[in-house]
Amino acid sequence: MPFKILMAEDDPDDRLLLEAAFKDARFPGELLFVEDGESLMHYLHRQGHYADPALFPRPTIILLDLNMPRKDGRQALLEIKADPDLRQIPVIVWTTSDLDEDIKRCREAGADTYITKPMSYSGLLKAVEDLCKKWGGTV
Repeated sequence: MPFKILMAEDDPDDRLLLEAAFKDARFPGELLFVEDGESLMHYLHRQGHYADPALFPRPTIILLDLNMPRKDGRQALLEIKADPDLRQIPVIVWTTSDLDEDIKRCREAGADTYITKPMSYSGLLKAVEDLCKKWGGTV
């Protein structure tokens, strides 16, 4: 199965930067995006617009921003890890928050990894390369 990363991120600039970093890292898989936690859950449950599995394949991993409209990443994480069909998908929290409370809550909720978004493009590229090596989307 091809490596697919589904990213829940509401900031279009962050999506563009992440897409560029995966391209520059020569990521061999596919990077898919949704704009908020509600869309993420619709995607994972194949609801509405996301009903066709050929167009919206099951992700290998999920990158999850915490602070999003409609449903934040914290709530989406709890729902994913409570669902027997979804809980085995690794969830990597990818956020600007470096608060100990957020890190603790996400780990307790079942996040597989917690990454604070790097502030520079070189840091972002390194984080993407490390993420791919660790989770199987080898660069």
